[in-house]
Amino acid sequence: MTTDALEIHQLSVNYEYTPALWDISLQVPAGKLVAIIGPNGAGKSTLLKAALGLLTPISGSIRFFGQPLQNMRLRIAYVPQRESVDWDFPITVRDLVLMGRYGRLGLFRKPREADRAAADRYLEMVGMLSYAERQISQLSGGQQQRAFLARALLQEADIYFMDEPFAGVDLATETTIMSILRQLQQNGKTIFVVHHDLNTIENYFDWVIMLNLRLVANGDVQSTFNAQTLQATYGKSYALLDEALRLSQHKTAGL
Repeated sequence: MTTDALEIHQLSVNYEYTPALWDISLQVPAGKLVAIIGPNGAGKSTLLKAALGLLTPISGSIRFFGQPLQNMRLRIAYVPQRESVDWDFPITVRDLVLMGRYGRLGLFRKPREADRAAADRYLEMVGMLSYAERQISQLSGGQQQRAFLARALLQEADIYFMDEPFAGVDLATETTIMSILRQLQQNGKTIFVVHHDLNTIENYFDWVIMLNLRLVANGDVQSTFNAQTLQATYGKSYALLDEALRLSQHKTAGL
């Protein structure tokens, strides 16, 4: 079995006639905690959706551990953007989390007691067990994100794709999520995170994919995440980002 969790070869994706990703080729080793970064409209969410088969590319191939998606679906979990979900749907938090087992159970099989126990275990891990019977419409943004994370954990996958899991959450939730992602990595899992806060890249991740319609850079954070690749990824806006980062670090240091 290949040690690359993800291998993409010459992937191109269009939205009608507008390019969203162009000629992307990359490899990511297993066991990495991966940030996917780039400006708005760079194709970050598109890359996730193409990998998950939610979008049909115009060309290219995607493999997980050397296998096509259809052979690997049960080994891949997905946390979508919170904004893409109908939070008014009448379902409890526990039922939402149990949806993480539907792929294994089949469409018409009901969750077993063991599935419910596992759901509660992961709800407790994300600090949401006391909300298990609450309707999802009654959750805050951070609680919604924790519930979705518990659903992904219940899949007990090998690869996790997360689309902006830190967007609009409080610091406590971000800290909880990050702790869980590190635990997953320690257990040999590979995690891909669409991320916007450049100030936390070096502390949170050990691998980075930098996109702006095309692949700018792909590699370990220490050697790949630098002023040159940031300039190539964000262009003229990088000067503003650089100043914002400097001010943010200045403020964080309490100076």
